[in-house]
Amino acid sequence: MNKRKKSKYSVASNTAFMLRRAWRQHKSIIFLVIALVLTELSINLAQLFIAPAVLQKVEVRAPLGELILTIALFSLSLIVLRGIKGYAEQNTLFARVHVRTTIMNDIVEKNMMTSYPNTQSIEKLKKCVSALQTTWGNSEATEHIWETLTELLINICGFAVYVALMSGLNVYLLIVVVITTVIGFLCSQRLESWGYRHREQADENRSRHTYVQNMMQSHEMAKDIRAFGLTPWLKELREKTESAVLAFYGKREKHSAAAGIIDVLLTFLRNGIAYVYLISIALKGNMPASEFLLYFGAFSGFSAWVTGIMDKCKTLYRESLDISKVREYLDTEEDFLFEKGEKLSEIKNCCLELKNVSFRYPESDTYIIENMNLKIEAGEKLAIVGLNGAGKTTLIKLLCGLYDPTEGQVLLNGEDIRKYNRREYYGLFSAVFQDFSMPDLTVSETVAQDYENIDMEKVRSCIEKAGLTEQIEALPKQYDTHLGRQVFLDGVELSGGQTQRLMLARALYKDGAVLVLDEPTAALDPLAESDIYNKYNEMTEGKTSVFISHRLASTRFCDRVLFLENGKITEEGSHRELLQKGGGYAKLFEIQSRYYQEGREFQ
Repeated sequence: MNKRKKSKYSVASNTAFMLRRAWRQHKSIIFLVIALVLTELSINLAQLFIAPAVLQKVEVRAPLGELILTIALFSLSLIVLRGIKGYAEQNTLFARVHVRTTIMNDIVEKNMMTSYPNTQSIEKLKKCVSALQTTWGNSEATEHIWETLTELLINICGFAVYVALMSGLNVYLLIVVVITTVIGFLCSQRLESWGYRHREQADENRSRHTYVQNMMQSHEMAKDIRAFGLTPWLKELREKTESAVLAFYGKREKHSAAAGIIDVLLTFLRNGIAYVYLISIALKGNMPASEFLLYFGAFSGFSAWVTGIMDKCKTLYRESLDISKVREYLDTEEDFLFEKGEKLSEIKNCCLELKNVSFRYPESDTYIIENMNLKIEAGEKLAIVGLNGAGKTTLIKLLCGLYDPTEGQVLLNGEDIRKYNRREYYGLFSAVFQDFSMPDLTVSETVAQDYENIDMEKVRSCIEKAGLTEQIEALPKQYDTHLGRQVFLDGVELSGGQTQRLMLARALYKDGAVLVLDEPTAALDPLAESDIYNKYNEMTEGKTSVFISHRLASTRFCDRVLFLENGKITEEGSHRELLQKGGGYAKLFEIQSRYYQEGREFQ
């Protein structure tokens, strides 16, 4: 069995991490924890001394007024202390939630801003999910640790006070308490930590179950579920993943129950020895009743303090493991330079170059791009064509800086892009990718990707260039119409072709120096596609553009065409030049053109 890699973050390190977060985000939480420790300890001591103090007054036949005053003072103290405790608990709750949510926000922001390869790595995606799971509720480690630290400090302080109080008793009693408690702790830790030693398996089981649950409720899957009759299959998947989750929990609870049984037996042994000793002294007349009552309660409390210290240490250890997940993800190494990279001055003319570039995905041994050399001049309109799997989209990802080449360099105006702030480099590109995303916003917000600073004239112009004006202005609220129905009840669902045009308008609004279009007309009908081609020169005026398409007729609008096969540029030239060569490009164009030639039989 593979041993799990030991976390590089210790309990002390993780506790310090949370204290630093609290000091930056909500300082009051630290002072409230201290207040809770002092009030809880004071309440415990008041409860310990009240009965012996009253009994002692009775033993010395104190006046009734003095007896009543003693009871009143203890009662008033308890009322005040409990009031302070309630205030501190209420206010510390808000502080704890605030700190937890800021950690959650950091994880989400890390996921959004991390290097693109990290978003495609299964290992790093698992780290992200595990980190987020520690922030999902009040009982998770990133919030509950404050309760654990509070109770641990209370137990440590109580232990110190009770040791001083019981120093006049038999020292062997204290040794018995410590030994039995330590034995119980070690046994419990071994048994109860089973779940934590196997938590990666638990995370995987939960992730699979959550994925299936989400798939069953997915808006995108609704048509397929009905059209292909997927309900029985999905229900079976859900039952299997649910059974795996429940089986894990069952094993974990068995280990926890065994730990509980051992703890009960050791507690019975420890308390039995102590009570026999105290009763034997009292029967010999060597201890007054009030003192017997004090020590009897103190010994029970002393056992609870020791047990509490051990228990909270275990809890803190487990929560530290969860906080380690957060730190491991937040400290994930970046493939690219961001703030530490060189700043990009304003660039209008972008010359992009691939120099001896080869690329394979991190978890693959197969090269998608092999020893490619390519220079795209500033202002050039380049088309990239080829069959599926030729490497077209991968080439786009390399040019856009989403991946760095495995070998070779990507150059911007002769400089390696690795040295620049990669986010600033991204800013050079306006792109429409194959797998685009569209959140539920209004039309204008979708195009501008903004809520407040929207240039409506520019929005209208970009939608006009994308050929979508008529459809948008026919909507109920035109440019203020909500899109999608997951958030807004009055949302409108656009067709695939309309959505693709809207994504084109979004790319035009960004107005980057390089326009990248990866199959931008795949969902359009021939007339709509022709309209886009006719506007292509207008859309790309003054820009460097890279255009990917399976439809070779579209390339006639570009200055140069690259024909890719198996990750290599096998043909290069204008549309006309490549047809005249009679190579792979010409043959593929001939096959495609047969579909549109009326009366010609396709062979």
